[in-house]
Amino acid sequence: MTGVRDRIEAVVRGTVGYEAGLDALTVTPAAEVDPVLVDVLHDAFARLWRGGWQPVELHRVVARNGTVTQAHLVTDAVAAYLRGFPRKSVDERWLSQAATLGAHVWWRDSASYLGELAASRKLDRVAVLDLVLTLLGILAELPPIEVLVPPPGTAARPAKTGPRGRLDPLLDRVRALLAKAESTTYPAEAEAYTAKAQELIARHSLDEALSAVRDGDATVVPFARRIGVDHPYESEKASLLDAVARANRCHLVWSPEFGFATVFGFDADIDAVDLLHTSLLVQAHRAMAQAEPPGGKAGRARLKAFRQSFLVAFAVRIGERLAGAAKAALEQAVQPAGTGAEPGSGSVAGSDLLPVLAARDEQVRETMDRVFPRTVRGRGSRVDSREGWESGRAAADRASLGTGG
Repeated sequence: MTGVRDRIEAVVRGTVGYEAGLDALTVTPAAEVDPVLVDVLHDAFARLWRGGWQPVELHRVVARNGTVTQAHLVTDAVAAYLRGFPRKSVDERWLSQAATLGAHVWWRDSASYLGELAASRKLDRVAVLDLVLTLLGILAELPPIEVLVPPPGTAARPAKTGPRGRLDPLLDRVRALLAKAESTTYPAEAEAYTAKAQELIARHSLDEALSAVRDGDATVVPFARRIGVDHPYESEKASLLDAVARANRCHLVWSPEFGFATVFGFDADIDAVDLLHTSLLVQAHRAMAQAEPPGGKAGRARLKAFRQSFLVAFAVRIGERLAGAAKAALEQAVQPAGTGAEPGSGSVAGSDLLPVLAARDEQVRETMDRVFPRTVRGRGSRVDSREGWESGRAAADRASLGTGG
């Protein structure tokens, strides 16, 4: 068995020719190769789970760099890994991602896994070995990243309690409002639904900042979340995410090679960024589909330039609108009592709000600098279509931000 493992690892490292190594494994009896190959695969995944990778993130990067079938193998690896830990030792966010992927053990055991995989996918022996070996090559290239969610077997985050727990029912209401905004074909309805959603988010965020200080809650600390940025046009989509993050007092570092951006901030603010960015992407794509010129072979280059320029303009204009909306919300929140501010808006403690927000921003920056001590400012996206730029800005002006104005 040791000889088989050495042969597999030599193929992955490239110390032997790939074709020769694949041929050697193909002629070796499956009963000798398969259990070892599955063990090597699971060891590679375990290294990445312990190294900070989360199920959805690894599924995304394998789908980008490999094939859909190899991404399915990631889902199976999640199920196999979870089988080795008591449920109470697994963080709720890990479990949630596993559920999102639909991870479950459908095969009998490790020794039979590759054979059952071949049968279910209608693949021959060579194709299955090639699938796993190339996947091992992809995994070997991935480095450890920051541990944002404790991997299974380490300290799991307890169930949400206190101020953070009170956000869950609110987020359910926000999701329902945004779903209505995205599904309606009437701009006025979308505006009303998203306006209410953003109003709920903004008020909760400011109230949470003040309540944490009043209660002396030192456990409320900045956090980070990795949000997927999928191709095509990932650079332009990352620009939109950055605009939303800045307006919600968050900071962002984009990792294009992995297909995600890391958003730093407090939980309530990151929730707002995630929800609003997703909704705005839906609105942007819907508006772009309505405005774009005809495609076809002759117009393919024009269509690509239009879409890139549209998304750049949409992100720039949304950033301007969000910045203005955030400023207006803050000005209302810090109004002295008796100046017309709405009851419960936080205005009673308005004088406390500015220093609190400044201190929280400094905490977020320090957290980001600790995780990413060296970053490079990204270059702006090129705009090659005036038609796309103007259409994108117009769509951004129509998009619902949920500011109520």
